[in-house]
Amino acid sequence: MFFELTEEQQAVQQAARDFAQNILKPSVIERDRDMKYPKDEIRQMGEMGFLGMMVDPAYGGGGMDTMSYVLAMEEISKVDASCSVIMSVNNSLVCWGIEKFGTEEQKAKYLPKLATGEWIGAFCLSEPEAGSDATSQRTTAVDMGDHYLLNGTKNWITNGGTSSVHLVMAQTHPEKAHKGINCLIVETNWEGVVIGAKEDKLGIRASDTHTIMYNDVKVPKSNRIGEDGFGFKFAMQTLEGGRIGIAAQALGIAGGAYELSLAYSKERAAFGKPISQHQAIAFKLADMATDIEAAKLLVYRAAWLKDQGMDFGPASAMAKLFASEAAMKHTVEAVQVHGGYGYVKEYHVERLMRDAKITQIYEGTSEVQRIVISRNVLKNGQLYIPIWGNGVGTEV
Repeated sequence: MFFELTEEQQAVQQAARDFAQNILKPSVIERDRDMKYPKDEIRQMGEMGFLGMMVDPAYGGGGMDTMSYVLAMEEISKVDASCSVIMSVNNSLVCWGIEKFGTEEQKAKYLPKLATGEWIGAFCLSEPEAGSDATSQRTTAVDMGDHYLLNGTKNWITNGGTSSVHLVMAQTHPEKAHKGINCLIVETNWEGVVIGAKEDKLGIRASDTHTIMYNDVKVPKSNRIGEDGFGFKFAMQTLEGGRIGIAAQALGIAGGAYELSLAYSKERAAFGKPISQHQAIAFKLADMATDIEAAKLLVYRAAWLKDQGMDFGPASAMAKLFASEAAMKHTVEAVQVHGGYGYVKEYHVERLMRDAKITQIYEGTSEVQRIVISRNVLKNGQLYIPIWGNGVGTEV
């Protein structure tokens, strides 16, 4: 992997930073306070190509690499994690899942609208009794011949109230356990789809998180992704890429808190000098900078492996684990650097702290990431990591 960004990647990074700082930041506190969905901002993100960045241009997408997507996610997340999670789900889970595993008819029908933001997608895996244990799907998709009859409840669904398309995991063959799960493409306006109330959350409050009920929803067989029973494997493979997006979100949240803390520490004076010149604060900034750089290398490496067509699953788990833990740790420290000002909304860091927590939970908790990593470590009794740049393995 080369550390220099291409001109195109730099342009994407700058465009995302400008959009975040100039468009998102002025009203981000209001949206967080009022749980106001960023409708106009998401529309603009669609117009700028941020909602279908990796989708083939043949389907209306940007045709960009994962690295460009990560850079954009990072910059948007420095300011507004609510917008970035909407962006992440649409890009990493819904668009990527359909393009990677869908039929040509499915791609032609759904991707052009999803990639441009005309439609927003939702990924419906979690249930009241199926969170980290995604094998325990209670939602059922009964085979009725030419269609499935879908019944069940999904919760914690990002984009649940604004999405037009849902990717729904449901059990068709209970006797086969997780090998009997299917993924179905469901349109929100179909009869029997019921959207519950918006959740009142600790963080990412402007994003709309809902419970969704499916009551005898008729789903055509043509809307099943992959072969019969492919649903669980689809969900796991799609989430591997989704973790890169959430790792980039965590990286951005940490980076945003660091940038605010660095600037504040140079302006705020105590005991006759800027607080940045006091070792207690300088060391906090040093720890922030070090962990953020380490997280950045892990996230960028996972993106690079994905772009090279190499196995990126363990790398994405490492990136999400480390970046989310760093985000939580250093947003707390950012509040401490700001002192009393950090405790009020005007200075942004208390919101970043609240937003950081969810990165340790969704798309696989930190505990689940450790399971993924440890299984990889123990598989052959050693840790095997593709080294930078040429894909050759080295034992550590």
